[in-house]
Amino acid sequence: MREFEAFVAGAGGRLLWTATLITGETADDNPRARRLLALALARTYASWDRVQGGDPYDHARGQLATRFAHSAWRHHATHPDSPLARLSPQERLILVLRHHEGIAEEQIAALLGLSPERARAICHRATTNLLHPPRGPAPARPAPKAVPS
Repeated sequence: MREFEAFVAGAGGRLLWTATLITGETADDNPRARRLLALALARTYASWDRVQGGDPYDHARGQLATRFAHSAWRHHATHPDSPLARLSPQERLILVLRHHEGIAEEQIAALLGLSPERARAICHRATTNLLHPPRGPAPARPAPKAVPS
């Protein structure tokens, strides 16, 4: 039990930030991220005897990702002030895992049940959309005036 408490004390902040990025919330308003983290830590604790031999952080992060993937596709709401809000949940998840957590695209693909090419394409699209947001709809052009004959 003490080992798990020490793990949460050391890794809890980073895991919460990762969950906050994944949910598209802000640091000061992140109830979905906190709920997601609580579920991931509960699953990690339930598997603690098995997890201790490996990487507990990797396990908890994997739980965050899979829990989000299973719930986010149904709940698409994000915080409007988040710069990640314009991305789909899948794009946010892959982008955060790849660029914030540094996980290889092949590992992300395996975690989410995607092909590596699909994970790579989604990551590229998300990065492009974040760096170069699509512009709003083109302004309507006035209809041409009829020329009197």
